[in-house]
Amino acid sequence: MTDNYSYRIAVLGAGNIGQAIARGFVQSGKINADQITLTRRNLKFIEEFKEEGYTVTDENKAAVQNSDLVIIAVQPQQLVGLLQQISDVVDPAKHIVMSIVTAAKIKGIRKHLKENTPVVRVMPNTAIEIGESMTCLATHPGGEDAIQIAQSLFELLGKVVILDENRMTPATALVACGIAFFLRAIRAASQGGIEIGFHSEEALIMAAQTAKGAASLLLESKHHPESEIDKVTTPRGCTIGGLNYMEHEGFSSAMIKGILTSANLAEGLYDNPNGDDD
Repeated sequence: MTDNYSYRIAVLGAGNIGQAIARGFVQSGKINADQITLTRRNLKFIEEFKEEGYTVTDENKAAVQNSDLVIIAVQPQQLVGLLQQISDVVDPAKHIVMSIVTAAKIKGIRKHLKENTPVVRVMPNTAIEIGESMTCLATHPGGEDAIQIAQSLFELLGKVVILDENRMTPATALVACGIAFFLRAIRAASQGGIEIGFHSEEALIMAAQTAKGAASLLLESKHHPESEIDKVTTPRGCTIGGLNYMEHEGFSSAMIKGILTSANLAEGLYDNPNGDDD
């Protein structure tokens, strides 16, 4: 099953991220639109998917019954109600439940489902819509087969790392919030480009492509950033001068402190959002 991607997939709560996941699977060429069912209370927001070959419905139970993999993508305050709605049709021998719901812990999800239901917690970022997500996965003891299937799926949409669940909250700061941090860095670089004489459109594409190239260098070479930095710094050169000025102004320190701040705030968001103690 992990080799031929013959899963039938239900995406419950097909908002922006649920839609991006569904489209990403199809764009990968490994999964067909007719394998995917999307649900939403207001069907007008996903009507266009019907024309693309997806099944569209507002019936969550029917979607689950006709699926193998259940991806839950509702808002945190809607989660318990949804789990109670589908609990009698989730079959532990058939289904794998994957939750991308912010703040929802695996133990809290499983307490609303039948015993032994495999659950995987999934945390992608917004680059999932272009197949460049950094997705973090976690599961419970006994969920090893389920997380392998989740990994094979989400590797179609970018990079995947498997974590212990207690590291999913810090990962939120680095991965989910991190998109915004790097976008802000690119914006700052483009503004610098404008100051030195480039038009805004030129500066933005130059900064964005340079950032993409830097990230690709690390991912492809698996080198430490400093080894790549050393290749472009020379004694008394312009690169080291710029780097040292940024460091004197607190560039690295500000990034580190920003990540720590986001991680601390995320801890607060994860305190019993659904009235569960787990």
